[in-house]
Amino acid sequence: MRAVQLTGFGGPERLVYREDVPDPQAGPGEVRVRVGAAALNNTDIWTREGAYGAPDDPAATAGWRREPLEFPRIQGADVVGRIDQVGPGVPEARLGERVIVDPMLYTGGERELVDTAYLGSERDGGFAEFTTVPAANAHRVDSALSDAELATFPTAYATAMRMLNRARVRDGEALVVTGASGGVGSALIQLGALRGARVVAITSAAKRDRAVELGAHAAVDRSAEDLVDAVRAVAGPADVVADVVAGPLFPALLRMLGPLGRYVVAGGIAGPLVETDLRTVYLRQLQLIGSSFGTHEDFRELVGHVERGELVPLLSGTFPLRELREAQRVFTAKGFFGKLVVTPGADA
Repeated sequence: MRAVQLTGFGGPERLVYREDVPDPQAGPGEVRVRVGAAALNNTDIWTREGAYGAPDDPAATAGWRREPLEFPRIQGADVVGRIDQVGPGVPEARLGERVIVDPMLYTGGERELVDTAYLGSERDGGFAEFTTVPAANAHRVDSALSDAELATFPTAYATAMRMLNRARVRDGEALVVTGASGGVGSALIQLGALRGARVVAITSAAKRDRAVELGAHAAVDRSAEDLVDAVRAVAGPADVVADVVAGPLFPALLRMLGPLGRYVVAGGIAGPLVETDLRTVYLRQLQLIGSSFGTHEDFRELVGHVERGELVPLLSGTFPLRELREAQRVFTAKGFFGKLVVTPGADA
């Protein structure tokens, strides 16, 4: 089959397009999916670069579980397609089903989620013609959306769902969202608005209108001279800050929170090492909450939102599989709103 293999940690040159990769076979309890589309995520870039560090060495080269990764690896967590093979124990009636794949490969409760395998990291993913997954992770989906549109949802929206659930975001609360034009950020806008939160999106001036169209109560230019004042002018003290940016912005984000406010983080695209005045945390009695990926329950809830047409797919562009390097270059430039998607069938 055609696939792009990540051959080791490093730059885009580590992504190798091949047309002679053996077709994967569905094992017991598994299905094979002919991939219609697979979306890009920040995790793809950080995994390729080995940028997750180690607990005792932030500069160490490692995958997201902060341990060595096996190469070659086919990345691509957000898979949509059709089941074309079932393994032992899976009903043949599932053949031909259109599915959207939950990329979190754990069993048991949410405690196992913290150390789970992730499709495209610990197991080959969707930047290929075929991929195999546990049958329970392949959710039948009934939607008029295209494969590429559906592929915009899995990781970003399940991650956002997990953040909102862990921070207990409620109707009427003021929710500040950073990185609002990215996959997780734009998902937070839509899912937060569905909960009745008053969403304040922090993004570039050029993307503020789009954030409001998606349901944000207001959008604030991230380059504002005093970002804390700008946010408080439209929302007052925030109840929750949902952050995927971190970096130098971190102290200001904490100052946006009112007493007993909650800060939840699922990324650090502007820099994972931060400094702050801890007096802000303990005197205001703030909660700092870590979050990553979503549970199986989050994913089932997400599929329901999708099938009911409650979410807008933010498909910014598509690339054939052989152009994955270029897709990642465009992704890291961050000049788009939403998600970029690879369509393996375009290489045929």
